[in-house]
Amino acid sequence: MKRSYAAEVIQSDLKKVLVKGWVHNINCIGKVAFVQLRDRTGIIQIVAEGQAVRDLRLEMSIEAIGEKVINDKAPSGTEIHAESIKIAGKAYYDMLPFEINKGWIKASMETQLDYRTISMRSPRIRAVFKVQQEIEEAFKNYLRENGFSQIHSPKIISSSTEGGSEMFTVDFFGRRAFLAQSPQFYKQMMVGAGFERVFEVGHAYRAELHNTWRHLSEYVSLDVEMGFIDGADDLMDLEEGYINYLFAHLKSTCGKELELYGIDLPDEVKIPRIPLGEVHEILLDKFGKRSPAGNIDAEGEKMFSDYVKQTYGSDFVFLTKYPVTKRPMYAMPDSEDHDLTESFDLIYKGLEITTGGQRIHDYEMLRRNIIKFGLDPDGFTFYLDSFKYGMPPHGGFAIGLERLTMKILGLSNIREATMFPRDIKRLEP
Repeated sequence: MKRSYAAEVIQSDLKKVLVKGWVHNINCIGKVAFVQLRDRTGIIQIVAEGQAVRDLRLEMSIEAIGEKVINDKAPSGTEIHAESIKIAGKAYYDMLPFEINKGWIKASMETQLDYRTISMRSPRIRAVFKVQQEIEEAFKNYLRENGFSQIHSPKIISSSTEGGSEMFTVDFFGRRAFLAQSPQFYKQMMVGAGFERVFEVGHAYRAELHNTWRHLSEYVSLDVEMGFIDGADDLMDLEEGYINYLFAHLKSTCGKELELYGIDLPDEVKIPRIPLGEVHEILLDKFGKRSPAGNIDAEGEKMFSDYVKQTYGSDFVFLTKYPVTKRPMYAMPDSEDHDLTESFDLIYKGLEITTGGQRIHDYEMLRRNIIKFGLDPDGFTFYLDSFKYGMPPHGGFAIGLERLTMKILGLSNIREATMFPRDIKRLEP
């Protein structure tokens, strides 16, 4: 007999079904047992004689064959009256590390991460990764529909992308190499190689000494680079379009998951664009908040997001015109004020989820800027040489997948949106 999934049983016209999954809950009333079977599509109730389930334990994997019966009192309105129940995978634990059949897991974040493959059996936690899957799917579909090609860049590289010391080093056959902070150089090079518009979904690595609710040492970056642009506004237009496309996609594919978290996504998103200097003035005038030179801190991001929500009705805001001193050596200087750059951050509900901007595309200008930043152009020859052959005006941005997931679902810690987090303290599982 062909296996049916829980969601299929509920919707199908089948009379007799075979289901497979894990024992989510067992409730015995007299001689009758009610077993909730959980598979990747949902949960369905199995009704059996108490004797038939005497060897079952929570989280065992089982197979059951029985008659489908409509019952309004069953959790899903449908149940299976079992003819047979077979144990497919035995359980060898003494005690589960925590209960996963109560909705919320009542265990610390660290305990849940220690037993990650168990905590992810919770439908509520699984919902996070269904939403995350669809964020990535929407990203790929949206960009393909707009003429972008997907690329895969190397993650073991010979030189720092962003500069600075926040790099993981690796021994590459006796040579010192690094784990990539981003695919920045390579996505620019692919624009110049004639692809014009490229995107990548890949891991990025940051050796930052942070242990906060929003930092990871390894994360997934959604990267975009686009040639023949007129300025940073073209990039912000593209990202705003993606956010609107994404929200429509999530509402059509993740209704159940969004409902679990009480999330109601807007039908349309319009994102204000505000220069950083103006942001500093607003924070000081309205909140008495002094910001660090050339940036805003985490507290400032939250304050300004609240201001934008009240003033513009938006959960998003683009902060633009960051100083040259706070951007990498490839950032394009502003045409009117050379102390500023054609760059931006996207803040969503008080958290930066995107950094982007126009890049320097002229070879001589980029070479001078590398020197100006105290770096040796000879260390970037493989990258710099690609600008000798007619590199067009271009730019791009990168979205942190885990940060975007966290903010969409209102999670409190980025590790909740990461299958197997890597941070300053965690290297397992």
